[in-house]
Amino acid sequence: MMSTPQSNLSEMHVKLRQATPQDFPTVLELLQGCGLHTQSVTPEGSTYWIADLNGVPGGCIGLEHGDGVSLIRSTAVLPQARSQGLGRALVMSALTHASLRGDRAVYLFSQEAGDYWARFGFSPVDAEEISAALPDTPQVRSGVLRGWIHGEQAWKRELNTGARA
Repeated sequence: MMSTPQSNLSEMHVKLRQATPQDFPTVLELLQGCGLHTQSVTPEGSTYWIADLNGVPGGCIGLEHGDGVSLIRSTAVLPQARSQGLGRALVMSALTHASLRGDRAVYLFSQEAGDYWARFGFSPVDAEEISAALPDTPQVRSGVLRGWIHGEQAWKRELNTGARA
C-alpha cells in the first residue's frame, strides 16, 4: 500500500538508527527545525540517533559521554511527527545505550519539559551536580563558558544501581 501525505504516522515505517558523522548535518537541521540551539552540538565524545519516518528524518537525540555518566541533549521531534511515540523511542534508545555503557546515571537540562522527563524517572537536581559529573562534555563546557548553566534546571536518572559483582 502506498503512503500518501495524508497518512497518519501509525501507518508509517519508523526506523531508529545511530547517526554517523556524515549524518551530522541532518542532526543540525532537525534541531534547527525545532528551534533548538546547535552551538555546542558535536559528534566528538557523543552518540546521536535519528528517527526516520518512511525514510525521512523526523527526530533526533544525543548522548554526551562522561566517566560513568552521560548527558542527554538535543532531543528533538519535528512538529508534524509529535505525539506518535517517536520521542519516547528516542529517549529509550539513549537510556538503553547509557545503561549498556555501564553508566551510573544520566543527566539532562530542561526548563520547560520537566513533566515529560519525570515520566522516564528523572528527578530535579542542581546544575552544579551536572557540572561536577560531566565537566568535559560540550554542553556543560558551553554552559559554563556562556554563563547560562547556573540558571538551568537539571535532571538526573539513576541507572545500574543494582549490586555489582
